[in-house]
This record gives sequence, structure tokens and C-alpha cells, in this order.
Amino acid sequence: MSASLRILIIGQNGQVSQALQSRLAGMGELIVLGSNQLDMAQPDQIRPPVEAVRPDLIINAAAHTAVDQAESETQRAFAINASAPGILAQVAAELDAPLIHYSTDYVFDGRKPEPYTEDDTPNPLSVYGRSKLAGEEAIHQAGGEHLILRTSWVYSSAGRNFLLTMQRLLQEKPHLRVVADQVGAPTWAGTIAESTAQLIERWQAGRCGAWGTYHLTAQGQTSWFGFAQAIGEDLVERHKPCAVLEPIPSSAYPTPAPRPLNSRLDCTRLTQEWGVSQPDWRSALQQCLAGQA
Repeated sequence: MSASLRILIIGQNGQVSQALQSRLAGMGELIVLGSNQLDMAQPDQIRPPVEAVRPDLIINAAAHTAVDQAESETQRAFAINASAPGILAQVAAELDAPLIHYSTDYVFDGRKPEPYTEDDTPNPLSVYGRSKLAGEEAIHQAGGEHLILRTSWVYSSAGRNFLLTMQRLLQEKPHLRVVADQVGAPTWAGTIAESTAQLIERWQAGRCGAWGTYHLTAQGQTSWFGFAQAIGEDLVERHKPCAVLEPIPSSAYPTPAPRPLNSRLDCTRLTQEWGVSQPDWRSALQQCLAGQA
């Protein structure tokens, strides 16, 4: 990989950004702009810092991901998730730099019985989902080369996520109730970073597929309850305390933002177009947990 490739990563401390910084090191010159250098909540201030870098590739790993909080922060969620990516895509197109942007399963309503494909019509249930969908549309309208990668249930060993929350609660409490009727694929940030690196390598080698929107999650499926069970099994194997788990329906755990019951995404197109596939969610979880030890 040419060291002259200038890769701009937007977002510094999030779990996907941290995984990207680790995986992409050595693939080129990495420039990482956090909120102090580029505030996505202020879309009108995005252009100057990006133009100053003059990147060959832009990766947007910044987002307003506090799903419930977004319900009371509509303006901020749309600024960060919709307006800012749109302007970023415009600048990227002007610089002739492809944009890689991450989106979400929350653009769908979860009522489809099968996994969602890229051809399915979005119908978000929440402010977060609507803002992310608006971001996708703004990127499309900019007209530049881009990859929008929809993922789901992202976790890692850093930040705030289901894995870390469960590891703490399972050791603190004797009994824990976890939602069992929402189904998806827990996706390790390391998997997202690895897939992104492979996409960049194929683009650089001239073996890229069509630009556009793709689904990128771990293979397989489980519920939040099943995910919690797998986390608990690891605790038991390491002789740690572990609560007794009880499955409950979503109706027993109301949240400000409604969640899709079916978050499964069909990732076939990414493999067919770009030759990039993801591991099963259980093997990726084991890899993540091994890194914690």
C-alpha cells in the first residue's frame, strides 16, 4: 500500500474510529480529526479543515449514536448524522476523494420476516434512524464516489456498548433480564475495520466493485438475550461471577426510541461486488474477548 495515500478519518474516540486507526496504520498517511478539530454538530464549519488536509480518501466514523437521547435532541442528531455527512460528501466529490460512511440497521422498521437487502425500502422508527437515512440520501445527492456501509449492534472493548455493559452488570447483579425478541448480528468494531481495510485495498488495486450502499455485519444471528448469554459463558469460563439471565419481550423494557425487532442485514452483495465477507458473530466475539484477556 502506497505511503502517499492520505486517509482522513473523521471522529477520533469512537469504537469504530479506534479500530480503524489500529487496522489502517501503515496503509498510508492517517489524519484523524476529532470533534475539537472538526465538529460535525457544526456542519457549516466542516469544509475548511477537510480542504486543508486534501485527502485521497475520507472515512466518516463520527455519528450521533445515542439512540434514546436523539429522541430529545432531534436538531443535533440531524446536524451530525445528516447535514454534516452531506457536506462531507460534497467536499469529497470536489476533491475527487471517495467517501466511506457507516450507517445502520435502524433505517428499517424491523417488520420484514427475512434479513433486509439493500433493495428494501427504509422506514425508520426513531429520530436516530431518520437522521441516519437522511445522511445516506445527502451523500447520494452529492454525486461523488462513496460507500455507505450499514452495520448493526456494534461493540468493542472500548467506549460504551452492550458488551461492556453486560460484562459489568452480569458480575454486579444476581439476576438480569434481557430482551429476547429483537434479532440481529452483533458486529465487532474490529470486523468493520478489517472489512474497510479490505475495501480500501481492492480500490487501490483497481479491483473495486460498484460504489453505493452495502450491508456489513457479522454473519449469523442472535437476540440481545443470546448475545448476553455468550458474554456470560465467557465470564463463567474465566471463573468470574455471572448473573442468572431471564429472557423478556421488548414490551417489558420500554425505551424512548423504538427498536426494530428484526435487525438482520443480508450482506451477500458486498461479497459479490467487492469480494469482502465477515466472520460469524460468535467467532468475532471470541476474538474481541481474547484481546481483553
